[in-house]
Amino acid sequence: MASFYASKAALPTLFLSLCLLHMASATRRLAELVQDQSPPMLYHNGPLLSGKISVNLIWYGGFKPSQRTIVSDFVASLSSDSSVAQAPPSVSQWWKTVDKYYHLSSSKKQTPSLTLSLGRQVLDEGYSLGKSLTSKHLVELASRGEQRNAVNIVLTSSDVAVEGFCMSRCGSHGSAVGSSVGSGKVNGRRSKFAYIWVGNSEIQCPGQCAWPFHQPLYGPQSPPLVAPNGDVGVDGMVINLAGLLAGTATNPFSNGYYQGEAGASLEAASACTGIYANGAYPGYAGNLLVDEATGASYNAHGVNGRKYLVPALYDPSTSSCSTLV
Repeated sequence: MASFYASKAALPTLFLSLCLLHMASATRRLAELVQDQSPPMLYHNGPLLSGKISVNLIWYGGFKPSQRTIVSDFVASLSSDSSVAQAPPSVSQWWKTVDKYYHLSSSKKQTPSLTLSLGRQVLDEGYSLGKSLTSKHLVELASRGEQRNAVNIVLTSSDVAVEGFCMSRCGSHGSAVGSSVGSGKVNGRRSKFAYIWVGNSEIQCPGQCAWPFHQPLYGPQSPPLVAPNGDVGVDGMVINLAGLLAGTATNPFSNGYYQGEAGASLEAASACTGIYANGAYPGYAGNLLVDEATGASYNAHGVNGRKYLVPALYDPSTSSCSTLV
């Protein structure tokens, strides 16, 4: 009888365990189903950025020379030139995921490959347009760079307010019709040029635009990571710049590769927001490499001994987010 009553008492526990097991299995299947139903990265038949492209940097506001070097070294690190020494995993290796979009599009139409190189740097330390900029101002600043075979990147300092900054964006990319001087014409019309803007969020919103190097403003809280170049604002800018460069290359004129609807689309990097390494989940960047000397977290080596954190990119050949580590 004692044995009978003991077994009877254990039945509710056994039933509960079976229910939890079933729920866990159902949750896993649901997660797999949701993952399988993520929208594909579709090609919309527009041109990709191609050929030999100069990346021009337009510095607006107060930046230290050391801050400018962090960014310019990152741009130089994008080159796959074997003479540019980078230890693995490298920034140039990370950029090879972007190359896969060109292989796919070339099967549909002739698309030359893309080669990026560091171009001119323009300094505006006098805040010629003031310290509160609109989107129109960004185009005006971007127009100061070369407009043929180039991408012009506007970088605004931490004391410059930009329309939408910290509210809906940490940076952006777009295109504009070139000026009559230096832009060239296609079929009798002035051609477009691609541009990028990225702001330094160190003062205004590091929890939004410099995570994981700053405590997040919302969501799961975790200790901030040490920035690989010792500058929370500029290391955060590199993350955003890297993602926007990938989006500019594969969707420069809003009719290249993207997920979802035009105007509210996800691109090569924004489709993988918050992922930097294997094991990432909301609030956790992933299992990153750590510099033994400084304690800084990174996932890519660059030129001149630099270390960077670059975002995961959507790999069109596997339909998944790809990381270096």
